[in-house]
Amino acid sequence: MINSGDTAWVLTSTALVMLMTAPGLAFFYGGLVRRKNVLSVMMQSFFMLCMVSIQWVLFGYSLAFGPDFHHIIGGLQWIGLHGVWMTPDADYADTIPHLLFCMFQMMFAVITPALITGAFAERMKFATFAIFSLLWATLVYDPIAHWVWGAGGWLNRLGALDFAGGTVVHISSGVSALVCALMLGRRKNYPDQPVSPHNMTHTVMGAALLWFGWFGFNAGSALHANMLAVSAFTATNTATAAAALTWMVIEWLVAGKPTVLGVATGAVAGLVAITPASGFVGPLSSIAIGMMVGTGCFIAVTIIKGKLGYDDSLDAFGVHGIGGMIGALATGLFASKAVNAGGNNGLFFGNPAQFGIQAIAVLATIAYAVIMTVILLTILKAVMGLRVSDDEETIGLDHTQHKESAYTLLD
Repeated sequence: MINSGDTAWVLTSTALVMLMTAPGLAFFYGGLVRRKNVLSVMMQSFFMLCMVSIQWVLFGYSLAFGPDFHHIIGGLQWIGLHGVWMTPDADYADTIPHLLFCMFQMMFAVITPALITGAFAERMKFATFAIFSLLWATLVYDPIAHWVWGAGGWLNRLGALDFAGGTVVHISSGVSALVCALMLGRRKNYPDQPVSPHNMTHTVMGAALLWFGWFGFNAGSALHANMLAVSAFTATNTATAAAALTWMVIEWLVAGKPTVLGVATGAVAGLVAITPASGFVGPLSSIAIGMMVGTGCFIAVTIIKGKLGYDDSLDAFGVHGIGGMIGALATGLFASKAVNAGGNNGLFFGNPAQFGIQAIAVLATIAYAVIMTVILLTILKAVMGLRVSDDEETIGLDHTQHKESAYTLLD
């Protein structure tokens, strides 16, 4: 039966998750690039909202959540949302309209490829970006979503825990982002010339919007207005605050000053890591996860990236890839049936096998996302090229790709 309270909560959560991409991610990434590229970065997030919304309705939802085909992919029975309507679905949403569950999951599908744009900011052709995003959403996101969340998906059957997208959203996009950064190469004159954020107020506002929207991302994944949603809400806020504070303290000790960028980045890392665990862990475990990811992502962004020399422009891999891995594995440590009777206990609650299952899910997601991203970029490089020209990069993508300027000075 349809429950009006559950329906109202998931409708609200769907809108909150939409807010995460445009304007949340758009402002967060837009503030981090140079002023000549801010519109191009914001356009990528806005475009993703438009493009994936159509892809999802036509065939994406059917591939991700349609009737199982050999535990790998959904069938095409729901293409064009055929048969997806106002009645509940026993496999996914027993108290809300099936169509609402579809729309809620669509917003996850929207933000995931948008996260990748942080790795190739300021240098990818818009046309190539558009084709790559459509192919990646179809051939990478949709199958992984079915593995983990689809009724009959092989990682679902194995018992992998991912409440709101640690593997499906963050690891898949994060490792794909690293592949993009490596295959496109560094920006001109990087790292010899510093590339400073052009508008930190945009970035902080974007981070705050992401934090706000993430309550729909995680607490909404309970799919009910119930105690589990409250628990996930609490875990989300607690881990995020712990990660931001951890990053700030480490940066203060290492660099001598706490920065706004550091606190904002630490908060996003905390949001990423708690995503898979949010429906399975309590408040104290959330603090531990936040401290773990605040430390791990700080090392990845400030030390490892510099030593290896890759140009992950806006730290999509360092935050979402590394943070997603930490969160998925930490779920295997801290998950507790006392929090969610429908889940499993983790290693610290007497079930070491769960950590192994989480590790399998992490490795499978990494392997598939990396291989498919390499294949897609190799084909697109041969057919249409990946990067703008050196002159276009110097001028900026706002003008060369869109014939616009974010800031116009008037007499």
